[in-house]
Amino acid sequence: MFKGELSNSSRSSSETSNYFSDDTAFLPSGGADDSTFCGLKCAGRCHNCCFREKAYRARVVNLGHPSKTQHFPSNKINNQKYSILSFFPLVLFEQFSIFLNLIYLVLSCSQFIPDLRVGQLYTYWGPLGFVLCVTFIREAIDDIRRWLRDREVNQTSYSKIVRHGQVRVTSAEIKVGDLIHLDKNQRVPADMVLLWTSDRNGSCFIRTDQLDGETDWKLRHAIPPTHALVNLNGQPSVLFDMQAQVFAEAPRQNIHSFEGTFVRTDISPLGNVSVDAAEVSLNLDHTLWSNTVLATGGAIGLVVYTGEETRAVMNSNRVRTKMGKIDREINNITKLLFALVVLLAFVMVALKGFSGAWYKYWWRFMVLFSYIIPLALRVNMDLAKIVYAFMVVRDNDLPGCMVRNTTIPEELGRVSYLMSDKTGTLTQNEMIFKKLHLGTVAYAQDSMEEVTQGLRLHFDSQSNVTDGQGTRQMRRTGNERMAAAVLAVAVCHNVTPMSEDDSGLGTAPVDTKDPLELVDVTTNPVGYQASSPDEIALVTWTATIGVTLVYRDQHYMSLRLPNGTLMSFDILSMFPFSSESKRMGIIVRDRASKRITFYVKGADTVMATLVSYTDWLEDEAGNLAREGLRTLVVASRSLTDEQYEDFSQRYHTAKMALTERVEKMQAVVATLETGLEVLCLTGVEDKLQEGVRPTLEALRNAGIRVWMLTGDKLETAECIAKSSRLVARDMPVYTFQQVESRMDAHLELNAFRKRCDHALLITGSAMETCLRYYEHEFIELARQSPAVVVCRCSPTQKTQIVRFVRYHTKARVAAIGDGGNDVGMIQAADLGLGLEGKEGRQASLASDFSLTQFRHASRLLLVHGRNFYKNTAALALFVIHRGCIISVMQAVFSAVFYFVSVPLFPGFLLVGYATIFTMFPVFSLVLDKDVPDRIALTYPELYKTLQKGREITFKAFFIWLLISIYQGGVIMYGALLLFEDEFIHVVAITFTALLLTELLMVAITIRTWHLLMVLAEIISLAIYALSLVIMRDYFDPHFLRTVGFLWKVLAITAVSCIPIIILKLIHYKFRPSIYSKLK
Repeated sequence: MFKGELSNSSRSSSETSNYFSDDTAFLPSGGADDSTFCGLKCAGRCHNCCFREKAYRARVVNLGHPSKTQHFPSNKINNQKYSILSFFPLVLFEQFSIFLNLIYLVLSCSQFIPDLRVGQLYTYWGPLGFVLCVTFIREAIDDIRRWLRDREVNQTSYSKIVRHGQVRVTSAEIKVGDLIHLDKNQRVPADMVLLWTSDRNGSCFIRTDQLDGETDWKLRHAIPPTHALVNLNGQPSVLFDMQAQVFAEAPRQNIHSFEGTFVRTDISPLGNVSVDAAEVSLNLDHTLWSNTVLATGGAIGLVVYTGEETRAVMNSNRVRTKMGKIDREINNITKLLFALVVLLAFVMVALKGFSGAWYKYWWRFMVLFSYIIPLALRVNMDLAKIVYAFMVVRDNDLPGCMVRNTTIPEELGRVSYLMSDKTGTLTQNEMIFKKLHLGTVAYAQDSMEEVTQGLRLHFDSQSNVTDGQGTRQMRRTGNERMAAAVLAVAVCHNVTPMSEDDSGLGTAPVDTKDPLELVDVTTNPVGYQASSPDEIALVTWTATIGVTLVYRDQHYMSLRLPNGTLMSFDILSMFPFSSESKRMGIIVRDRASKRITFYVKGADTVMATLVSYTDWLEDEAGNLAREGLRTLVVASRSLTDEQYEDFSQRYHTAKMALTERVEKMQAVVATLETGLEVLCLTGVEDKLQEGVRPTLEALRNAGIRVWMLTGDKLETAECIAKSSRLVARDMPVYTFQQVESRMDAHLELNAFRKRCDHALLITGSAMETCLRYYEHEFIELARQSPAVVVCRCSPTQKTQIVRFVRYHTKARVAAIGDGGNDVGMIQAADLGLGLEGKEGRQASLASDFSLTQFRHASRLLLVHGRNFYKNTAALALFVIHRGCIISVMQAVFSAVFYFVSVPLFPGFLLVGYATIFTMFPVFSLVLDKDVPDRIALTYPELYKTLQKGREITFKAFFIWLLISIYQGGVIMYGALLLFEDEFIHVVAITFTALLLTELLMVAITIRTWHLLMVLAEIISLAIYALSLVIMRDYFDPHFLRTVGFLWKVLAITAVSCIPIIILKLIHYKFRPSIYSKLK
């Protein structure tokens, strides 16, 4: 069967890859000649070779005997972007794939042609070389860091089991089929199937936070035959005497599932049933994925996947590259600047006259005006992003904040929509049991003592009953119903008890040498590991009322009852929770009464279809949800031995299936999920995080529309939305009715259109129906609503909402969440914010900015985001202004001197102007602040002005262009009016006035002075003063010491700057900005 599956897979892949090999696919109906036929065959083969995706295949791994015929990827990790040979070519290719960089390269290369040369080569190659050097250094540092990390992983030493003992191998040397021994806290080097653990029952815990971001420990189980064989023999090398194979599925990305089969073909001489098992169905519980860490004991694993076929590598695909809106705006402006260079060069040639080799003059003017193209702008912006990231990380008011994407910090200042998860984001994800409802009576926290007394009375009265007669009565007493409900909650879970290690090094499983031994919680505190905080909250609650989980392994569970006795169960089957089924189940056998019970718990919407009719479940579940509690329905069903045996055989057959295994297993379990008796309804509270209410209010006042996307039920979502002030107390709420058809959606949208000023409350399925038929209309109506709450929302629907809002509104959308189910929307948003919380680090690792609390989002957006956007816009416009003003001076100079195509300034001054003379003052603008932080937080309305994107627009660009034209003209014409006998004097006057003008413009733009800004101005002046003394070939030292030089420079600088200052003062007086009023 397995081989048949492989052949089917190969045949499918072949059919796909041979699409272009079909010789008739592209032939016209009239046929084709031989040359066409051969050409098509060649094209088909080329396509197959170049564009065919890698086909992964299932495999058979012999235990302890690596295959000599099958070839699998190396386990060597290689995350380097470049090699020694490809470094320079690839970096150069990436840089010159940028249009403006390519144009500047062409202009610089033209200077090797004598007829096109307009100055020294270093004049144009200097700035280009500077940009490339910065890029080379940055890329080299990043790649060296990747290489060092790879080498550290590849050189990690592991113990490999061989027939005569153990040998040490590096991670890079590990191959499929190797037996690897792992110690506690050791990283798993490849995907393995677990064969043996140091625990007597064959279980161990692993940490998966580096794989899926979840911080809870996962329980794994060794294959019973191999575990038993090693335990009986005492030596791992006995595995080489076992003739066995592992059939493993083809490599795939899904880290939450695995299908395989362990098959043994020999007969063990030890005569033990568990050792002689011929076939064992393998699933996720038997795996150790690469990059997880063994948390307890020791283990031996069989390597089944290596290198690029491991789950960790297959899930490390890069997410989409996010590009800031300001980057696109600047790109559009730079294209306009290039057009301006072309146009200006044509104008100069036209005025000169199209005679002779005019195209040479046009090209020379192109080179002269190339400083309009802001070659250094990209470098300045990249450096600014690094500074922004440093400022965020160093902010003491944002503890634990990390910048994981340094390419889009300016987007923090442009957010219009914030899509927020609820659990763990707005709430603490610290579950506290609040209420138990039995149908006829409910118990809240203030009545838990009554529950404790009732349990004690019940178990005392049943202490001598061994056949379970009391619990089999058709009509139970109040205490019996209470005991049955609490017992179900204490049994139906995936929680494992943990005790503090005496060494203080962490936690370790409760000692399993004597499972029946009572554990004194007061002297040996017990903690718990589980897949969710809800599970731990329920088991912790049962412990507080006297029913304590003291031991649990793969096959056995023990509870300590209020009277001090142990109640023990055999775990016959376990059905874990999944987001699809929204429930979990367990089948146990009471060791005392031999009674078999099937317990199930899950969401009320799912359980309502599985349980016997009750007239209270739906109403009470709604009441608990309106109190803001998370609800779970707990039910049970008694099974006879015959019923369980029949189920067990059918379930085992389904588990051994090689195709559609999961579907077949679910179908068998579904036969048990009928006629379930409701035992209780539980309510667990998830408290709001600190500062959520003022944060949401601040974001709302800042013009940011917050949408809450949650998987909880409608009533719970509405309650949290109101308690968090996402929906104001006096704000009416429109509950969107459930719709399933186009007509229903049309009618409901018409009804909502009349109440667009209401907060919108809608389920994920209803929203999906509306988006299917009325996508544009729904988004337009929803964006008019002051608040939107989407409940019963799946991870896929969260991602869809983010994409639809981005597409239809063209606004910047941010998403914030803390769990793995939020990763999709975080990556789909323009700006992803991840919280490190109880659900792990997966959302944090996938985000652009990682936070520890939701309340920190207000400071990140309103303070840092605002400053980053405004300063980036100012930096970009100043860099453009710096290039335009010197080009205007060049144009005036050429026009005055009969359109001569020679440079105004020597090469050294041209190179120094954009680098050492003005770089520091202009770059210091990234430190500017228009208002103090407290003002930005107190008046979030300041943020609204940024959402319109008016800081850097074509209007702002043309204003700065006019300023450049005015100042460049004043400086050049002023120097010509005050013309000296020596041209070198004109160069000194114009360049000094140009430099002072640039520094003065920076000074009048700065709104909050910083020490580094002052130093930048002083250092720039000092460097220029020093160059005046050193570079005697470019300046006349005697003229520089005259009064004439000083007053001419000051006069020209004053004329170029004073009108700009006056206009700023007039604007401040009659049309002051909002921030200037507050300041």
